[in-house]
Amino acid sequence: MKKLLLIVPSLHQGGLEKVCAVTARLMQPYFDVRIAIFDSRNVAYDVKGIPVTDLRLPSRPDKIGKVINVIRRGLKIRRLKKEEKIDIAYSFGPTANLANIASGGRSEKWLGLRSYMDMGNPKQIRLFCRAADRVICCSETICREVQEKYRCRKAVTLQNPFDRKEVKKLSELEQAQLPWDEGRILISMGREDVVKGFWHLLKSFALVHEKLPDTKLMIIGKGEFTPYRELAHKLGIEDAVYFTGLKKNPYPYLKRGSLYVLTSYYEGFPNAMVEAMSMGLPVIATDCMTGPKEILEDQYGLLIPNMSQKEDFDPHNITEEERNLAAQIAALLEDQNKMEHYRNMAIKRAADYTTESYIERICKWAGVKEERWNGSEH
Repeated sequence: MKKLLLIVPSLHQGGLEKVCAVTARLMQPYFDVRIAIFDSRNVAYDVKGIPVTDLRLPSRPDKIGKVINVIRRGLKIRRLKKEEKIDIAYSFGPTANLANIASGGRSEKWLGLRSYMDMGNPKQIRLFCRAADRVICCSETICREVQEKYRCRKAVTLQNPFDRKEVKKLSELEQAQLPWDEGRILISMGREDVVKGFWHLLKSFALVHEKLPDTKLMIIGKGEFTPYRELAHKLGIEDAVYFTGLKKNPYPYLKRGSLYVLTSYYEGFPNAMVEAMSMGLPVIATDCMTGPKEILEDQYGLLIPNMSQKEDFDPHNITEEERNLAAQIAALLEDQNKMEHYRNMAIKRAADYTTESYIERICKWAGVKEERWNGSEH
């Protein structure tokens, strides 16, 4: 059985961290899997039964510290590769990729590009293309750009896997504790980060709530969200907005939703959006650089033009793009036929991202014999 090492900065919260944990679990029947992590504090994802090596080298803010970290992480991973006789080292995101490269050794190096923001550093992408045995992109758009702009034949697409049965099971484990007993709930999910565009969402929701007073807004994700709470107060919607904080099991909360709204201006492959779709939530999403358009394909949900990247917490300044989003949300909520149509289309599309196809691609690339993954073990 081949030995697979997954390298990730943390397992606290986030898309790439979650995909790493899911990959480890899915690959266990086919590989001897272990994880190397830079910092094991506040692990949120289930990796029980999977060996995890804590390198104890968390991120540092200063440039010299970052360089030293790459070297020290590389040395520790090199030692781990040698001791465990690792065949393939698959890293998730730029910092993990750099450590993977720095570790050297004979193991195959698979480097993962997890967001379009990774493309903002051309020198780094060139390095990845030179050093990698395989550059694994989470979207077709990113893969195409790496292939064409950097002439990288090693680039491949591997879209994230989803298990609808598991999501449904998790959604029924507990009851979501909400501040309201009734109402139609708009949901968005993501950490407190400027790229998520949550100020756009709050301003648009204020217009929706004015027209449809029974509507609520729930934002699920890590962060204090202080400026967003203040904006909600100034907009007069604070009683209709709930910031849940980090939820290890967000699915009971998604289950309570009526509509999922994504306002990011950058994404890689939006896990949370597909999870919401798998639970039958219709979707309205920005047509940002990668992700939503590739998933929705102008038929499985509604796309709106990408929105401004400039943060604006002025409650009196509501832009045309925010008014447009509000109009799209209200129109969809008021049309039950369309809501039902997009519920069905969301479930149909989410079913395309199966764990089986994900397993199959990784096994093929690794040279695992077909009978091991193309039979009863699925």
